[in-house]
This record gives sequence, C-alpha cells and structure tokens, in this order.
Amino acid sequence: MAGTARSAGTAKGASSATTARTTVLGQNQYGKAENRVVRVVREGTTHHIKDLSVSIALSGDLEDVHYHGSNAHVLPTDTTKNTVYAFAREHGVDSAEEFGILLARHFVTSQEPIHRARIRIEEYAWERIATADPGGPAHSFVRKGQETRFCEVTHDGERWRIVSGLQGLTVLNSTHSEFHGYIKDRYTTLKEAYDRILATDVSARWRYRWDADDDGPAPDWDTAWDRARTHLLRAFAETYSRSLQQTLYGMGTRVIEGDDLIDEIRLSLPNNHHFLVDLEPFGLSNDHEVYLAADRPYGLIEATVLRDGAEALIPADPLDL
Repeated sequence: MAGTARSAGTAKGASSATTARTTVLGQNQYGKAENRVVRVVREGTTHHIKDLSVSIALSGDLEDVHYHGSNAHVLPTDTTKNTVYAFAREHGVDSAEEFGILLARHFVTSQEPIHRARIRIEEYAWERIATADPGGPAHSFVRKGQETRFCEVTHDGERWRIVSGLQGLTVLNSTHSEFHGYIKDRYTTLKEAYDRILATDVSARWRYRWDADDDGPAPDWDTAWDRARTHLLRAFAETYSRSLQQTLYGMGTRVIEGDDLIDEIRLSLPNNHHFLVDLEPFGLSNDHEVYLAADRPYGLIEATVLRDGAEALIPADPLDL
C-alpha cells in the first residue's frame, strides 16, 4: 500500500554503503486532474447536457516508481483521462455520484497495483433558453450563475465513501439576524447588532451512509442532492439567527433530519459583512436601509454536524478528502 515505510533497495550500479537511505516514502497518489467532459444526450430535437470536471487520484503499490523510477506499476495519467471520456460514451452520466462510482470501481478492480481510487467531480449546471416557439428545438442553454455541485467517491476495494456537496451558494437574510452579548476587550470596536443583514456563500459537504456493493437499488443521487440543497436553503431562511454558528448548526441539522442516508455534513460559511453607512454628515437618517457590502476580511464559521452516534469522516480541509 502507498505510504507504507519499507526498506528501499539500492540503485542500479551503486553499493549499499553509498546509498543508505535516510528517508522513506509516505502517503502518495497520482492521477489526472480537472478532465473537462461534456456529455450530450439527444432525444430528437430535445437535448440534455452534463458538464463535468473530473479529477482522479490513484494510490497503491507505487514505491518502486518513487524509489527507483520503475513505471511497471504505473497506469499513465493519460490513460485515466481517456477512461473518463470512454466511460462518458459507454455508460453515460446519469449523475456525478454514479459516474464517480463507476470510475472508482474500474481503477481498483482492473489494476492490481492500485489499491485506492478517489474521484472528485464538479458539475456545472445549465438551464434551457426559452424560445418563442414552445414546441421548437430545445438545444440552447445558458450557464447558471449560482453554486457548483460536486461529489467525491473513494474506494479501496472493500469500503466506499461517497461525499456530495455544493459551493458558492450565495444567500442573504435582510433581517431576523442579531449579534450581541459577545466578549469585549480593549481592542473591541464592533457595535452590538439587534437587526442586521446576514449573508454568506455556503460551502457544504455531506456523507452518505451507503455502500455501493449493498443489495438493492442505488439512491437517486440527483433527487438526494436537490433535497439536501432545499433543506439548506429553508433552514437558512427559517432560522432566527443570533449568530452565524447557530444558523450553521440549524442548516446541518435540517439536512440530516431530512434524509436517513446522510450521517454527516461539514459546512463552511463566510460571514459576508454588511455595515450600516453613516449618513449623518449628509443630514440623512439610515434606519437599516443603506449598507456597505465588504468582501474582505470576513469571519469564517466552520463546523461538522453529525447524526447521533455517527463517526466524523469528512476532514476539515476539503483538499484532504
């Protein structure tokens, strides 16, 4: 397995006395990142598209390529790229999660040296452009300017971990938010707020309690993702917030309580500050009407919400997945 420390042999033509190693190989992986693939399905004059960015990371018995430069256990990254496009043609893309499961299973089961595959997918949403003729061709789309959907599928030959999520979902409450009663010291200048704007760009990752090898049908991943997104939005809108931390916990709780398959959710919420503008120099009042939207610096609130008894498996840093 990758990352297992073991004795490294001597380089060809060198004596063991001059090649004694002072280091050993730790965790390692390789693959092809950000393979952009657009899959078009044509149903007469009506077309459907899936727009993905697929990143592949493989690990396993790869010590020799690091220690000695032997590529005998290396599947070229160009091959992994080609596999993405071939699978898109052969299997289609029903959902990002299902496509990731197909790829992860393929790399682990078809390549003996590969013990673990991680497939990370971002999906970019498009919506149809309405035309004057409702019965006319439906093949024109406009890119949605909202959040990016993503998933990550990890498989080691026995266990699966399927994490879905979204990032860049911008939301705002123009009232029903407060912030007061906090610690104050000699450096505190922030005034307490009893009616403020609460705005954030939601980044969320949730983990499904599901094994791809279990009997029975797979979840409808698109429906499950839509359901989680809806719970996030409704909880944000319906929570009277006394802190962004409280709102975060309410959002995570709503997602877990709304789907029996989700055991864990990790949320990252920047506090996109809106400050009341002082209009008194101009002889004007400002009763929570005019704000300065500041893009930085910003508060950053992050936490994991778990179903009672569940294990925390989503790392705090998304790059560690």
